[in-house]
Amino acid sequence: MLFHVRMDVAIPRDLDPAERDRLVAREKARALQLQEHGIWVHLWRVVGAYSNISVFDVQDTGELHDLLWSLPLFPFMRVEVTALTEHPSTQRAGQTVAEPTVRPPHT
Repeated sequence: MLFHVRMDVAIPRDLDPAERDRLVAREKARALQLQEHGIWVHLWRVVGAYSNISVFDVQDTGELHDLLWSLPLFPFMRVEVTALTEHPSTQRAGQTVAEPTVRPPHT
């Protein structure tokens, strides 16, 4: 299943700068891991905001829920999720997004 996810991040200004740097580094590593496994299939920055628009390819809503909760910055996010389905007028009609052969653990 494909999901459009908007993540708006609001890290508290009084968070220790070293802790902030650690969280951001862990978030980047987790995002790269999910991209390498074909789960986080698109990632775009929202201009002028600490936000992103992403597309995830997961088995179901439960997997997406667990995945989002596994993100190090999740406690500081406002998340909006929209389920997606293929539009009949797309040039790729009938094609599917390739499933990764190995999924990373939801850590």
